[in-house]
Amino acid sequence: MRWEPLLFIFLITGLIALAILATGPKRRCLAFLILGYCTSLATILFSPISVSGTALYLMPLGTGQVNLTRLAFANLGFLENIILTIPLGLILKTTLPKWPLLGVALTGLFIGSGIEITQYFLSHDFLINRSSDINDVLANALGILIGGILMASYQRIRLVHHKRTAHQLAS
Repeated sequence: MRWEPLLFIFLITGLIALAILATGPKRRCLAFLILGYCTSLATILFSPISVSGTALYLMPLGTGQVNLTRLAFANLGFLENIILTIPLGLILKTTLPKWPLLGVALTGLFIGSGIEITQYFLSHDFLINRSSDINDVLANALGILIGGILMASYQRIRLVHHKRTAHQLAS
């Protein structure tokens, strides 16, 4: 029973992979890269498989804990959650380039909250032993915002370079 979320993740991944294969070859590699990232992220977040530093281990049966009050920003787990979600910010800002960074930040809070709420319910229904933590919500939102800022900066630099090149060609 506790492996059902992982089986569901792999089922959805397989269906999306088939849909990617059915489309044209343009950007197929990028689509598979994003699918691999999202599948890995979902596996780490919503199954009894956990990563701590460089070690991969199986969580024991349990319902996990809930922390809504103790803030702790100066630890490795907080940094890991930021790094883990930076690609989501990159993907979000690439998909919606005109979206303001405030929208990206709010979406980051929404996604972070959604992840923790889902972990809470899966831990109680499937005993995957995942903890729900306010620090994770904030770290996920910060990671998504950093990714959005990085992509917005890249897009801005690219736009300036394109305008400069067009101006030089016109002269």
